[in-house]
Amino acid sequence: MKISAVVVTYNRCTLLTRCLDALARQSLAIDQLVLVDNASTDSTATAICERVDDIASGWLRYSRLPDNLGGAGGFEHGMREALRGGADWVWLMDDDAEPSPDALECLFADSPLPGHVYASVPQRNGVLAWPVTWNTSEGKFGSVAKRIDELPPRCVVQSHPFLGFLIHRELIERIGVPDGQLYISADDIEYSLRARAAGATIVLLRASSISHPVASSRSYRVLGRSIPVLSLPPWRRYYDTRNRLLVARRHHGRKLWTQALPGTLARMLLVALHEPRKKAQFKAAAAGLWDGLRGISGKRHTLWDLES
Repeated sequence: MKISAVVVTYNRCTLLTRCLDALARQSLAIDQLVLVDNASTDSTATAICERVDDIASGWLRYSRLPDNLGGAGGFEHGMREALRGGADWVWLMDDDAEPSPDALECLFADSPLPGHVYASVPQRNGVLAWPVTWNTSEGKFGSVAKRIDELPPRCVVQSHPFLGFLIHRELIERIGVPDGQLYISADDIEYSLRARAAGATIVLLRASSISHPVASSRSYRVLGRSIPVLSLPPWRRYYDTRNRLLVARRHHGRKLWTQALPGTLARMLLVALHEPRKKAQFKAAAAGLWDGLRGISGKRHTLWDLES
């Protein structure tokens, strides 16, 4: 059994160093670390090249891309590299993740099966990085946890971010790699939906913990429904809006029109009312709406003059 970790980074050298050190300290050793550098312009390349022993031993496989392909493109590339390197299990995470020393061991303590996905819990000081919706005893998704102590030791979730996302080669070969054309945002949701459509269960294990910043978001009540709105810069707002619609087009059928589109319009209104830089935020959301309904993907925020 060969375990490979895949980390995608862009201009976060200090955080990346903590992530790599944490991966090197795992009680269940990682056989190879595939590091995908999305054309960082900071000191990342220099810092990585100083890890001479890790590179020489083959434990660290550094892949610097000529252009920034976003998180989605980075994970697509990294997963392909891990499979080429002979990985049986692939453990995905961002550069701002810091897994606890036994995070990987706790995942394998559950005796993972190749046909399912197993996930660590991203949290900071007991607060979950994002609220987690998990299934009830009746098998319905409805229980929501905001703190790690509100989760059962083992639960089934609808989707999971690429933060401690453990998947076997066998399942990857059935569902493919992440869609790099999503660039950033919802690529992990789309991939989770593909896995579930192939019969996989996504199992979240509370004992496997990853320290990660908590997302900034607010929830609003609109017509009796709670709508979460993330605090994002305009260029990220474009991808958040567009990719929600692209995912709905691919996986949810008529719900694109009955749920995804109304939710998008409600978010656009809330963004215009409550977010800073209201005009830029509304422009980004409108551009994402236009491209999402037309099914257009790829790296496009610069075409809409939404500089990062």
